[in-house]
Amino acid sequence: MDNIVGQRSSLTWLVNLCAVALVLLWTIPTFGLLVSSFRDRDQILSSGWWQSVFPQEATMQYRAGAPDTAVQEGGLFVIAGNVFEGGGGVVSAFGITSREPGAFAAGEVAQTNDGYELTVAEDGSYRLTSATPFEGTRGERIFVTTTQPPTFTTENFARVLNAEGLGRGFLNTLTVSIPATVIPILVAAFAAYALAWMDFPGRALLIAAVVGLLVVPLQLALIPLLQLHLKAGIGKSYLGIWLAHTAFGLPLAIYLLRNYMAGLPRDIIESARVDGATDFQIFLKIILPLSFPALASFAIFQFLWTWNDLLVALVFLGSTQDQLVMTGQLKELMGSRGGDWEILAASAFISIAVPLAVFFAMQKYLVRGLLAGSVK
Repeated sequence: MDNIVGQRSSLTWLVNLCAVALVLLWTIPTFGLLVSSFRDRDQILSSGWWQSVFPQEATMQYRAGAPDTAVQEGGLFVIAGNVFEGGGGVVSAFGITSREPGAFAAGEVAQTNDGYELTVAEDGSYRLTSATPFEGTRGERIFVTTTQPPTFTTENFARVLNAEGLGRGFLNTLTVSIPATVIPILVAAFAAYALAWMDFPGRALLIAAVVGLLVVPLQLALIPLLQLHLKAGIGKSYLGIWLAHTAFGLPLAIYLLRNYMAGLPRDIIESARVDGATDFQIFLKIILPLSFPALASFAIFQFLWTWNDLLVALVFLGSTQDQLVMTGQLKELMGSRGGDWEILAASAFISIAVPLAVFFAMQKYLVRGLLAGSVK
């Protein structure tokens, strides 16, 4: 009775829950990465990204002015300043040792080990007084417990794009990805039309060869293909990596497009031939417009593959800054800036921003293109 028309299967809710869980598992870390990319190092180390919109309590160390900055007020020597140095926050407690950074409430008077009197107000202003001249060359250490409002900055992005060289890697990745996506689409579209609608000897063998190439690991072809490129004079160049990505992406492109084109109505093709249209005209004016969902599906896969690729880029491109792609830059940052989470978060979000935009712009064609030819 569970399969009566109009009733939902009991597995439908399980499928929906699994889909929601997968979306959340992908969306929540991505959103956290976005939030972390706008936070500074101290905020990331002191609290999680989900706490970024709330005031943060933190303990900070500040060194008061040097003894030679003291001024005399009556019979006292005074050093004054502000622990926030132009920033914002509220001091809830302060201390004179690292063991007890909150020993005194804001506004109270603390006696230092050297006999000085220290007081810190809630706005961060401090006042260190002594009946005798201050000694030494360095100022006293002040430990304060502060409550700071949530702050966000774009300095992380400016730093990684300029100082860390990620901007150059971004342009290099675009230089690789766009031609490496367009070229295989153009070649595969012609080949797919020929395999779907043109009769010639050996067509079935070519289709079988395309299917067989889908299971060949690209790692097997990296070194032989690089040797061939070096002999042809295109090794370690953009032309070489464009051709490499084209070769690795063509089997999937031809297979996907051929299945889609073979499922198009035969009556349209035959009517065009009766009207005197050539194969090129049929391909250009009928097949290509109708095959846009399949073209968009492969474009998404190919662009994501080339954008996130590191292995092929390391083999077919140089490792200099002029040719290093974004994934290579991220690898370098992991080694040199492994502890700077704000830099890594900003870099990671820059690397996924373009693939996200491409996916959401063309995702409505993705399922249509992938399912084409699977059912009649």
